Amino acid sequence: MAEEMKMAMPEDGMMQQCQGMMAEKQKMMTEMKTQDAELYAQVAKMNSAPEDKKLDLMAAVLTRMVEQRADINVRKTKMDEKMMKHMMQHMQMGKESMSQCPMMKGMSGMSGMKGMNEKSGDAPKA
Repeated sequence: MAEEMKMAMPEDGMMQQCQGMMAEKQKMMTEMKTQDAELYAQVAKMNSAPEDKKLDLMAAVLTRMVEQRADINVRKTKMDEKMMKHMMQHMQMGKESMSQCPMMKGMSGMSGMKGMNEKSGDAPKA
């Protein structure tokens, strides 16, 4: 019974990590949608502006796009690193742990990963 409790505790903590990462990803996606809406509004304003105002508005749109892109690249890189570490923790805990991860359940590419692993086993050995 005590051994079962030891196994449940890390798994519970892992699932909390899973949920936290899912929330972080969802927050980033929501922020990106908000940014897109702001850009669409700026572009609409630019397109309907008089000719003498368009160049300044275009520069503002491009500047904002570059700022957003730089920010999201930094955030995405950090998130990718966290997710990779998280997946490695699941792998160390066993196959069942990874299959229970909410992030893995939501990834359509996971079935492709299984195929990759099976194929890699068939690869000629050097």
